[in-house]
Amino acid sequence: MRPALIGDIGGTNARLALVSPGEVTPHDILNLPCADYPGVVEAVQDYLGRVGATGDNAPQEACLAFACPVHAERVKMTNNHWDFLKSDVQQQLNLSLFKVINDFTAQALGVPHVASSDLVEVQPGQTQAHSTRLIIGPGTGLGVAGVFPGQHAWIPLPTEGGHVTFAPTDSTERALLDAFLQRHKRVSVERILCGQGLLELYQAYCTLEGIEPHLTSPAEVTTAANEGDSLATTALLRFLKILGDVCGDATLTMGARGGVYLCGGILPRLLEWLPKSELRAAFVNKGRMGAYNADIPVWVVTAPWTGLLGAAEALHNEEVF
Repeated sequence: MRPALIGDIGGTNARLALVSPGEVTPHDILNLPCADYPGVVEAVQDYLGRVGATGDNAPQEACLAFACPVHAERVKMTNNHWDFLKSDVQQQLNLSLFKVINDFTAQALGVPHVASSDLVEVQPGQTQAHSTRLIIGPGTGLGVAGVFPGQHAWIPLPTEGGHVTFAPTDSTERALLDAFLQRHKRVSVERILCGQGLLELYQAYCTLEGIEPHLTSPAEVTTAANEGDSLATTALLRFLKILGDVCGDATLTMGARGGVYLCGGILPRLLEWLPKSELRAAFVNKGRMGAYNADIPVWVVTAPWTGLLGAAEALHNEEVF
């Protein structure tokens, strides 16, 4: 039987792979820059050509995950220029089955398939059976989703929780919010908890200190923090503290007694900073609900292709439409 096409497509990169019938482990994985292609069809066609999955070997089924809302027929990506109709893509790629899911729905569906060796503990705790798991993480944006163990299959709980309003918790964050409001009419948590947000957080600290910023990319901020730059370090630690606040709020909202899984491309590169940060303290600092969150385990997911595992799971999961 022909393999199926799976993909995890973010604001920057399109991760595409094939999966054999009845399997969830991807193979022939390629990472393609979205900016190199006018749209998803061209990227997929180039991918299939590169891996030799054309003609009689071309996939007839596909599940692609996108970093944007996908509930409508038209899909317009939030952080890149791709814009398409689902029916057009299905027709142009000659697919008998074409599922389109949100990228963090894919992360959520992939988490149950991640090996324990690809989980780094942030907070110990006890998972509760038959309870929701929270999947959250910063990358090009901030993804938030849940997954629930249904009677017959994993049930994803898609959200756009990254776009809730940022709520400062102290005077420093109120000052930082004012600095962000000089650039943006509204400040969501995603404005701060993403790669660009880390850079803007550093720039906001520079504004508060009356210093001209000399770092120009998120990677430079991280590198400078690793080299002892005081403002870069302060920005990075504040980033992780705010992430703890937001994760704790989302845990309460979702009732995530099944555990919290921190995904995305940023945190695996910041593992050594987590014990130095207030992420865990902020996660638990919820007043009367502090004990509730303190009992819930939190992990960083370091598996490189969690979204692809989720896309493979979604392909024939009848709970995913």
